[in-house]
Amino acid sequence: MAGDHDLERQADREARDQAEQRAERDERDERDRAAERGDLVAGRDPRKDPDDWVTGDEPMTGPQASYLETLAREAGEDVPPDLTKAEASKRIDELQERTGRGADRPD
Repeated sequence: MAGDHDLERQADREARDQAEQRAERDERDERDRAAERGDLVAGRDPRKDPDDWVTGDEPMTGPQASYLETLAREAGEDVPPDLTKAEASKRIDELQERTGRGADRPD
């Protein structure tokens, strides 16, 4: 039975890693689309301010939670499990700065 538990933990880790990779890829793809549309002006990030998101007060998404967990672990911090989408986005930005992840993003 211990082997089954190890397999479950490994599957959970792989699922979290895949979700994290999807979130990073989606963010990169959005930046690329913004650059193609000409939305990147003077190196500014074209993303809408999370405070202005229509769905910003909804619970954070699974990929956000997974990526936050990874970033928080690297930063030695805890993240509340009940963040909104907007709060999670801001926290991701903060933790990316602290951990050096996402360093290829525009300033």
